Amino acid sequence: MEAAHRVIDTGRTVAEVARDLGVGEQLLGRWVRDERIRQGAAEAAPVEEELTETERAELARLRRRIAEQDRKLQDQAEDVAFLKKASAYFAAMQPK
Repeated sequence: MEAAHRVIDTGRTVAEVARDLGVGEQLLGRWVRDERIRQGAAEAAPVEEELTETERAELARLRRRIAEQDRKLQDQAEDVAFLKKASAYFAAMQPK
């Protein structure tokens, strides 16, 4: 559910999130589809009580925090990819 919401809530592509998490795009795509269906069913169900302003503010804050964490993870993944390339380059330059 959390992986699906990384796509749904942040607007990032399934491919980006799948790469970050190390899961297949098709698998994550199914999770996203299933979560959207679940959300649709939940929205169609009668709502007993709306969120209060405090709850809405907290939800917005938490969504911003998740998006921020996703950006940090993406930056870290890019750093790791760069370091792997750099280490491969320098390893290839070593005399045999």
